[in-house]
Amino acid sequence: MPRLHVNIDHVATLRQARQGNLPDPVFAAGLAELAGANGITVHLREDRRHIQERDVRILKETVKTLLNLEISATPEMVKFALEIQPAQVCFVPERREELTTEGGLCVADYADILQSAIPSLKNAGIEVSLFVDPMPEPIEEAARLDADIVELHTGAYANATGKAKETELQRLTTAANYAQEFNLRVNAGHGLDFDNVLPVAQIRHIEELNIGYAIICRSIYTGLDQAVREMQDRILAAAPEDF
Repeated sequence: MPRLHVNIDHVATLRQARQGNLPDPVFAAGLAELAGANGITVHLREDRRHIQERDVRILKETVKTLLNLEISATPEMVKFALEIQPAQVCFVPERREELTTEGGLCVADYADILQSAIPSLKNAGIEVSLFVDPMPEPIEEAARLDADIVELHTGAYANATGKAKETELQRLTTAANYAQEFNLRVNAGHGLDFDNVLPVAQIRHIEELNIGYAIICRSIYTGLDQAVREMQDRILAAAPEDF
């Protein structure tokens, strides 16, 4: 059964809409942990559209579970990660005009910086993940660069319908199995919600699910504590009967 990491970026998005102090993503992270989240994920974007450096610094001191920092593959962001030293760093693609991350990292395009950044981060005790599409090539590149983890982009699965959804689920399953052949650990995330999470949670080798938007949306109606607990219940349903 995968662990649930709650992404709190959209709490910061709401705060930044008024350029104020509320709602506080750090406080939200604490509530999520109290509700049973196994980790907290934040994406510090280059344009700082939601999460700010100050948020990450405070989260590093307050998160009791595991802090996963998503960043772009740039020297500036690697330097910041080495300074903060979260438990995990996940390299993600980033385009200024996108509303949210639209696909996996083209690992080969960033090989030059990753081949120096990954050992630096690992030497600092930070686990390194690459956010990739469920395809052989980026998984092979991640293994070649000695990443610890691949996080499979589940957006195509989340957006698909009918038979296409089954096809995308099989792609995720095949990719998870393939990553295991390279001794890569496997996480997954993007677009997962209360209705579509169960089949992904049932994929054998997936260890962590990063979910944010659906939980924050649900929390408007139920409160964050209840929203996190409901998502954990969905994931728990993926456990074998003798779990």
